[in-house]
Amino acid sequence: MANILKSLSKISSDNIVLSVRDLKKTFMEGGQPLHILRGGGFDLHRGEIVALVGPSGCGKSTFLQCVGLLDKPTSGSILLNGIPVQKMDEETRTKMRRNKIGFVYQRHNLLSDFTALENVALPIMSTGVSEALANARALQLLRATSVSHRVSHYPGEMSGGEQQRTAVARALANKPDILFADEPTGSLDPEHAVSVFEMLLDLVKKNKMAMLFVTHDMNLASRADRRITIKNGIIEEIK
Repeated sequence: MANILKSLSKISSDNIVLSVRDLKKTFMEGGQPLHILRGGGFDLHRGEIVALVGPSGCGKSTFLQCVGLLDKPTSGSILLNGIPVQKMDEETRTKMRRNKIGFVYQRHNLLSDFTALENVALPIMSTGVSEALANARALQLLRATSVSHRVSHYPGEMSGGEQQRTAVARALANKPDILFADEPTGSLDPEHAVSVFEMLLDLVKKNKMAMLFVTHDMNLASRADRRITIKNGIIEEIK
């Protein structure tokens, strides 16, 4: 029995792509400490979709910046695929962020001087893949996000929904283990918001990734497997 329990525990542990414990982040403002994150944590499993909800100013964006390796917490533990990341040097953090994490923002943040195909192919080429193979992968992703008819168009020539679909394709470019989305449909009208979100859920499930998304829309949050929030700076699960 002990061996069975040990095996089950290992399977559960191996299935965790993100583990956060006692995360704290303090900024200095006017010479005084401003404690944005004060502790708490959670685990995110492979194939799981979790919504992060809470009022504006509660620390959601700060939390996403820390777990997405764009900022460092003041203290606490972040494990990505079991690897502690908070003490990594910047070069290693960049490599981890490029290869293991995908980002979708409220605004598409596409490069305006590059076509849809180029926007998606560039992060693939940054890993050393040839231009031909990167373009082939980018085209495959643009087909999956239903914007292959826009491969040669620049962001300014595309609708808001098409821009965001291209941004999703770019986020998936390097086959990340985890996708972070910060209000991914916040800049879209209701019709396009539903369409893009449904596509996002479908792609995450098909690719067996994990996703953590920030939203103020409780209808979208209800589609998640679980919900977490930040209350008085403490990260906790909503039961």
